[in-house]
Amino acid sequence: MTEPSTQQPRQSPPPPAGSGGTEPLDSTAQLLTRITAQLGTQLSLVSRNGTRRPMHRTRPSEALRPSDTLRPSAAPRPPDAPRSPDAPTLLVVAHGSRDPQALRTVMALLDRVRDLRPGLDVRLGHIELNRPLLPDTLDGLRGADAVLVPLLLGRGHHVKHDLPAAAAAAPAVRTRVAAPLGPHPLLVEALYGRLVEAGWDPADQGSRSAAVVLAAAGSRDPDSAQDTRRTARMLAERLGVPVVPAYASAATPTVPAALRALAARGRHRTFVASYFTAPGRFASAAAGAAPRTAALPLGAHPAMARLLLHRYDQALSATARSGGVSLLASA
Repeated sequence: MTEPSTQQPRQSPPPPAGSGGTEPLDSTAQLLTRITAQLGTQLSLVSRNGTRRPMHRTRPSEALRPSDTLRPSAAPRPPDAPRSPDAPTLLVVAHGSRDPQALRTVMALLDRVRDLRPGLDVRLGHIELNRPLLPDTLDGLRGADAVLVPLLLGRGHHVKHDLPAAAAAAPAVRTRVAAPLGPHPLLVEALYGRLVEAGWDPADQGSRSAAVVLAAAGSRDPDSAQDTRRTARMLAERLGVPVVPAYASAATPTVPAALRALAARGRHRTFVASYFTAPGRFASAAAGAAPRTAALPLGAHPAMARLLLHRYDQALSATARSGGVSLLASA
């Protein structure tokens, strides 16, 4: 059932071409609406500390699908998006990579987050390899509140140790550390979308010859492996075929070994789902082992932006329930 549409006020006709006039306003309310929108646009360019935000926007990268690219700057914001000038900063913590596509991909993802929630201060910090590094971003937030949202897919050393240590080393910033992104149904939505882009046919659901390898970075932390296996089970339920987790380092099986094992079971129509947040060495190695086009990393998929905001909101709610104590939000 669709919702009944509300009748829109009739607009005055545009001025004749070349008249040099402007479109007349229908009412004082329209004038106030237009002024409010312009003020909101200007305020969104100012950080909470009074400095002007950088004007640069990420250009679409060759590694991004058209669905990942940003809307034109003239496109309207979602009408129901809340503005949060006094909300804590959303500090996205990425791992970092020597692949130049990685930073461009993460910046595109952050732009999507800003589009979903105008007025929210969204910043980036890297654990290593890329600037800005997390300590530098925290140093620029002295006296402010921030929620550190890891752009990481499961519980591991970075989430359990590096992020809390970085927060503790920045006592001038009131911090909360959110849960990692996975497991979560929004990750499954992004993985499914990337697989369809790579050629997965929904008609393969239930096929006896189809299967998917979920290629992940790998970790020695058993909680991280458990999170990856849970995501694999969720994706298998969505696809209706086996999904086998495999790893680029620190754990087994490797992607080639998982592919061979599936082939031995008669699963010859196999796809590789890239369980990485951005391009990098591990993602490239996993793609190189794929028998056909591998899915792209999760990147700036729309579901990823929604998930970052969900983890941010979840951390704020968990802190409120605990009476203001900073803690790692539960998955």
